[in-house]
Amino acid sequence: MTQQAEPIVHGFPHLDTVRSSLTALYRRLSYDTVSLFAASVRPEAVDFPADEDLYLGAQRVARVMVQHFRLPDARMVVSFRDMVHAGNVELAAGPEYFIELHSRFRTDRRDIGAVLAHEVMHVYLHRLDLEFPGTRDNEILTDTATAYLGAGWLLLDSYREEPAVRGERLIMSASKLGYLTPEEFGYVLAKRALAFGDDIEPWFTSAQARDAYRTGLAQAQEDLRRPPLAHCGWAVRRRYAHDRRAGTALPSAPYAFEGSGPMRVSFPCPTCHQRIRVPVRGRMKARCGLCRTVLECDT
Repeated sequence: MTQQAEPIVHGFPHLDTVRSSLTALYRRLSYDTVSLFAASVRPEAVDFPADEDLYLGAQRVARVMVQHFRLPDARMVVSFRDMVHAGNVELAAGPEYFIELHSRFRTDRRDIGAVLAHEVMHVYLHRLDLEFPGTRDNEILTDTATAYLGAGWLLLDSYREEPAVRGERLIMSASKLGYLTPEEFGYVLAKRALAFGDDIEPWFTSAQARDAYRTGLAQAQEDLRRPPLAHCGWAVRRRYAHDRRAGTALPSAPYAFEGSGPMRVSFPCPTCHQRIRVPVRGRMKARCGLCRTVLECDT
């Protein structure tokens, strides 16, 4: 798991991979299993006071993550050492998994829960045999799964700006954990909130994390306003009507027309991003077969 100092990358550069990760989660786990994670890890469960024994406390928080992700017979052995990354896990057959955390967490315990959430998710995905090709995409999958399954708000809360001394100057230093940008973490958490009604915004201790969550929420809400969904805006509805008459759409459009008798339109589900295909016949309800979301459409 990466630990990133400034400059922090912002925006949505990994959005396609994030959406593919959500689709892969629903396909591998099923709607019923994803729904088991409707409640997030609560802040008091991962609170790590300064007077708690370092190793016993780390083991306790690791158990919280194991229990949250419903990992059977998985024992996490946590240690600390100097290394490049914030955390690392040895993936083996189990039942014991060895997690290493960066030595800086010996004295700054705020983000131990965030790192352990990411590393335990590696174990969870390993047991599912779910992975993407390439380190970058696989780490994005891990961050996305951690956030969508209820522990990733801790990763976003690790994004903060704080005073730091550099030489003789006092500056503001920004830092974060994970491969997703802060706004992408916000996007996944907002997707989760829209799907399960699980509002974690009051739990953020970082003002920067709260702002990133709100930016991600705006992007997630935009997914609900794309044609042929019924609640899209006037301008995109007009473009959609033009493309429908022509029977074709630009490659960059979020929808595509297929066939001619009868014509069908395909578009990504705003929850799980699997493509849905429905007849072009005006107002109707469409139900995603993967995540079971019912969508009001005007095709």
